Amino acid sequence: MDDDAGMNVDTSAAASQAEPVDQPFDLGSMLMGKVSDAPYIELGGLQIPLPQWDPIQIGAFAIDLSPSKNVVFMLLAAVLCVLTFVLIGRTFRRMQSEETPSGFANAIEAMVVYFRDQVVRANIGADGDRFAPFILTLFFFILYMNLLGLVPFGVSATASISVTGALALLALIWIEVTGFRELGPAGYAQTIFYAPKGLHPVGRAAMLLIMTPVEAMGKLTKPFALAIRLFANMTAGKILILALLGLIFVFAEATAGRWGVAGGAIAMAGAITLLKVFISFLQAYIFAMLTAVFIGLIRHAH
Repeated sequence: MDDDAGMNVDTSAAASQAEPVDQPFDLGSMLMGKVSDAPYIELGGLQIPLPQWDPIQIGAFAIDLSPSKNVVFMLLAAVLCVLTFVLIGRTFRRMQSEETPSGFANAIEAMVVYFRDQVVRANIGADGDRFAPFILTLFFFILYMNLLGLVPFGVSATASISVTGALALLALIWIEVTGFRELGPAGYAQTIFYAPKGLHPVGRAAMLLIMTPVEAMGKLTKPFALAIRLFANMTAGKILILALLGLIFVFAEATAGRWGVAGGAIAMAGAITLLKVFISFLQAYIFAMLTAVFIGLIRHAH
């Protein structure tokens, strides 16, 4: 009898282990999984792994060049930028001098002319047309990365602080190199070590002591603000949309009101998605416009 009881206990224990245990939906884990970078691409319910390579060792540093989902969508945005400008360029080459573009070519021309006149020339100067290609490339590259996050299974690479930080670093290099070339070594040094003329030597020394760290920090806070603004806006929008859709699964077991929750969540997520389309354009414009402003400020530093 004891053996039978033991067998019954073992059988019930094995059965309890074999039965799947329903885990509650973890909204936080879902959100973190969607906004964080990963070595795979999600396509429906599948996770397509990306190739992983051994890190390159340079002294004490190891550089991992393995692609991630953010890298893949950054490359896709770059390809879209190249295709846009190549196709528009070919369209204008085929046109006669008296012809005017139409459709997509007309929209791109309007945007290019607006950036040249209202962003580049207005903030950098009438002689700043040579900066227009860089400012336009920034705008379209960021815009495509923002919009790719709105397509099904897409990823906004600008929702990563690493991506926005790299863009801000690139803008910083352009700003400081431009200032050095325009002002010369002595003029550029005055953008860091500045003391108003006409002061007593003691006052000039005090101003140098106080203002030098402030000016130096100011050069770093500009790109920092660019990176944080773009990263925060794109991440917040993505988390908000996913959180609203996640409410459907959170309240899936509710017996009453679940259809109302689902309908309300979908309606609000749809409205925020439309708003995020506008924000995608706005944030790309702000990043490009502020870069032009900072270039103009250092070129005409007083």
